[in-house]
Amino acid sequence: MTANEIKRVRSLREKKFRDESGCFTVEGEKLVAEAVASGWEIESVWRRDEIGEKAMERISSLSSPSPVLAVVRKPAAREPQLPAKGLFLALDGIRDPGNLGTILRIADWYGIDGVFASHGTVDVFNPKVVQATMGAIFRVPFHYTDIPALCRAWKGPVYGTFLDGDDIYGKGLETGLERPVLVITGSEADGISPEVAATVSDRLYLPPYPPDDPGSESLNAAVATALTLAEFRRRTGRA
Repeated sequence: MTANEIKRVRSLREKKFRDESGCFTVEGEKLVAEAVASGWEIESVWRRDEIGEKAMERISSLSSPSPVLAVVRKPAAREPQLPAKGLFLALDGIRDPGNLGTILRIADWYGIDGVFASHGTVDVFNPKVVQATMGAIFRVPFHYTDIPALCRAWKGPVYGTFLDGDDIYGKGLETGLERPVLVITGSEADGISPEVAATVSDRLYLPPYPPDDPGSESLNAAVATALTLAEFRRRTGRA
């Protein structure tokens, strides 16, 4: 592996160079296998046994370098179309890479039909995000878009979680999915932004226990997403 090749792979840790090259890195036997199976274009594959321990340490973004790293070309960005039905997720300013990766993994688990993200959300091709998705990045349709505009144009209910919302376990939810349903997850620090909140048709609340004496002020964004989607899927059933 040449010095220039090492430099190029290392540069993909930064969004600027991922955008310029149209590529990102994937590490680990499982994730590389997922990338190959996905049909996404694989530009190169580097194996520790072939390039040596020192070279792998230099190109890896992990504290303990994996046996294999692949450079994968990003799929062409497309303007998302408004769906006619299904369950979708919108992310309003998720900035923590681990949270975004975990949310994509949750969306994959619950069979979410697509994820939309605000332009203020962390780059989905960030190495930490990719690693946290555990391969979900290759299976869950993902689009960056203007979330308030998306919500205003949405042809079905738009749900969001708020401290003053209706208890999700007692609230009537649209779970037949004959119309498209959109669930909003807000940022870790600020929740759902006022601009997006103004477009929400149904405000939900995830109650703590005991109700009158919660130990924490709020839930992690990924945890809140998991609980919300689980309740939608519980009511939808396996249909």
